[in-house]
Amino acid sequence: MVLVTVRLARTAATLEHAIERLGLDRDEVDLDYGLVAIDPEQGLYGLRVTERVWQEGDFSDPRIEPYGPPKRD
Repeated sequence: MVLVTVRLARTAATLEHAIERLGLDRDEVDLDYGLVAIDPEQGLYGLRVTERVWQEGDFSDPRIEPYGPPKRD
């Protein structure tokens, strides 16, 4: 299984909706892992899928930014 990032509307952020929206079968998703909130305000959630789904899919790779205020030199 591969961990991917998906974008969902906050009102529809359920595992069942993610499976339906992405057109996946239940056996292509790690149901025990579920749908994990990464940044609900931005609609970003983590989902574990099979390697095949990952290779064929179009999943986001969110930008990683530093935590806290910028440091001054």
